[in-house]
Amino acid sequence: MLGTIINSLAIVVGALMGSFLKGRFPENISTTLMQGLSLVVMLIGLSMALETKNLLIVTLSIVSGAVLGEIMRIEERLNRLGENLEKRFGGGDGDFTKAFVSASLIYCVGAMAIMGALESGLTGNHSILLVKSILDGVSSVVFSSTLGIGVAFSAATVFIYQGSITLAAGLIKSYLTDVVIAEMTAAGGLLIFGIGINMLERNSRIKVGNLLPSVFTAIAFTVLFSKFPKL
Repeated sequence: MLGTIINSLAIVVGALMGSFLKGRFPENISTTLMQGLSLVVMLIGLSMALETKNLLIVTLSIVSGAVLGEIMRIEERLNRLGENLEKRFGGGDGDFTKAFVSASLIYCVGAMAIMGALESGLTGNHSILLVKSILDGVSSVVFSSTLGIGVAFSAATVFIYQGSITLAAGLIKSYLTDVVIAEMTAAGGLLIFGIGINMLERNSRIKVGNLLPSVFTAIAFTVLFSKFPKL
């Protein structure tokens, strides 16, 4: 759990530094900076999505994940949690919930979060999560400088998510082959691309939270397809 603890702390420290800078930029600079960040997030998502070796697996993962996510109402629950945190800690920051939900998804969806937590749990090697901590800490400065202090509270989501994977590492180790990781990364990349669109377009939102189960249904479909190599 050490790697996850450091990762969570890095996000909090970076977000506090970034929130100090919020409002210190002219509106035109802040808007353009946010648009630039949106494009970077979309680029990261696309680069991850292109790792797929089988588009059918990604498609089925997204479809099944969407159904499960809507049933579980993940997006609604994340937004409700963000709104509750906003009422208590937001201080009237209208972007608090958006910052919390967007940052939580960005920091949790991806190969580094999954593989770093697994390696930490299985071998005690925290190197992947330490690198992720640096990346997340730096990005949280940038995100919170435009979106606000809500980014800091995503550290709790990261702690729970990665911590759970670390504790469950022994149970899922045998399923996470290189092929499975590639398809999980591809599905997660599409979700990150969706986050970038949400950051760029305020009036039309993709329910990325409700698509989150697709990262995990990718495991089942990849294992299934490995049994039928001609599919």
